[in-house]
Amino acid sequence: MTATLSLFVALFAELFPNGISHYAIGGLFVGLGVAVIYLGTGTAAGASTFLESTLSYGSSLSRFQQYRPSRDWRIVFTVGIVIGAAIYAVTVSPQDGLWTTDVQWWRLFVGGVLIGIGTRVGKGCTSGHGVCGVGSVSSASFVGVATFLFIAIGTAQLIQAVGVSP
Repeated sequence: MTATLSLFVALFAELFPNGISHYAIGGLFVGLGVAVIYLGTGTAAGASTFLESTLSYGSSLSRFQQYRPSRDWRIVFTVGIVIGAAIYAVTVSPQDGLWTTDVQWWRLFVGGVLIGIGTRVGKGCTSGHGVCGVGSVSSASFVGVATFLFIAIGTAQLIQAVGVSP
């Protein structure tokens, strides 16, 4: 029993060389945020409707107006994601307190736009489907998350195979 436990801990430690505490704390905050939003609004938290709800401020199209009742909390939700990442970058992240990447800014921007389009076409995002939908045992969310993972892993493998670097 002890040998099996030691082997499990060793394999687990190899997967998470920086430890798991920050993942666990982050997960608790995500779960708490999702619960607060659901209890306060009756809506599953997801970031993919942020653009359309924001467009409801300046557009009279019915497509955007359906978000009027929820647009304020959606903006707070999205700004909270950005502020949370900034707080993490300044307080926890190594390398002089800032998160850095070798990926060019325009690739990050194009990737963000493609992800935004994909979340609307796919009727949801990883926060909505992955956290709320799977947590609610939604079969559509299980299919969505499996699709997200399959495409993401396949894309990463393809990019690596053709030799694209940051």
